[in-house]
Amino acid sequence: MEEPEGPRKPNRFTPPVIDLWGVEELRAYIAELKEEIGRAEREIAKREASKAAADLFFRKG
Repeated sequence: MEEPEGPRKPNRFTPPVIDLWGVEELRAYIAELKEEIGRAEREIAKREASKAAADLFFRKG
């Protein structure tokens, strides 16, 4: 049996079954997802800013 190449990505999200949800439940779910997307985007921006500061400090470019 072959080993997979590199580390495996963890499954971070398992979508719920939404077939029986009402419209308001679906809207609330969308709002929660948008909040989580915003959180991820803020983390990306923070990391990019840190990298840019390090690059400037070490004059990489």
